[in-house]
Amino acid sequence: MAITACPTASIGTTRKYDARVGVDAFPVPVNENIYFCGFTSEASFGAWSYLIVRPETEGGNVLVDSPRFTRPLLKKIEALGGVRQMFLTHRDDIADHARFHAHFGLERIMHADDGARRHQMEHIIEGQGAVTLDRDLQIIPVPGHTRGSMVLLYKNKYLFTGDHLAWSPARETLTAFKSACWYSWSELTRSMEKLLGYEFEWVLPGHGRIHRDTLSGMRSHLKHCIEWMKVVA
Repeated sequence: MAITACPTASIGTTRKYDARVGVDAFPVPVNENIYFCGFTSEASFGAWSYLIVRPETEGGNVLVDSPRFTRPLLKKIEALGGVRQMFLTHRDDIADHARFHAHFGLERIMHADDGARRHQMEHIIEGQGAVTLDRDLQIIPVPGHTRGSMVLLYKNKYLFTGDHLAWSPARETLTAFKSACWYSWSELTRSMEKLLGYEFEWVLPGHGRIHRDTLSGMRSHLKHCIEWMKVVA
């Protein structure tokens, strides 16, 4: 799976393995109807992408950020019902978005401040207010990592965070990436404070570790993250 997912084909082995085993493993279930796509792309710096599998009656399947455009993954996604929308958290992780759009005819969602018009996105988010896509999906702009960064909240349970927020095994709490803050650390801190107004049990990032906790536990970790961000500012 590591060989298959590697964005630069940099992983080798000392003996021969059946690569098909790794290829067939993706997309791999994370929890319920959430899948990690694997097949990360060098164009997105190896960022993780996710697939939310939903019946058409609930709005259809959603890709969160873009994986590598590759036939084995396409076949698996097609078998799971295709894709209706692609949510792009920020400009760094768009990879093969245009090829997925051409193949599936999906609607791409991106913030205007991260070049959505230049990339000819179908659904352009503007401003800093939250946007409700449907009864289960809410977009929350979180400028900081980039000017147009956004997170996606699904069922008030799963928060897809791009490069905004992740779990730190070293600090055993939620964290932000100060060394990879391309726009504004102070804005990033304010955006993190905004998330205190929402409930979620899962953080699913593009970089960093996934984390699951109780609502109160996640809120506590988020507060610790904000306190740390203010100290290191």
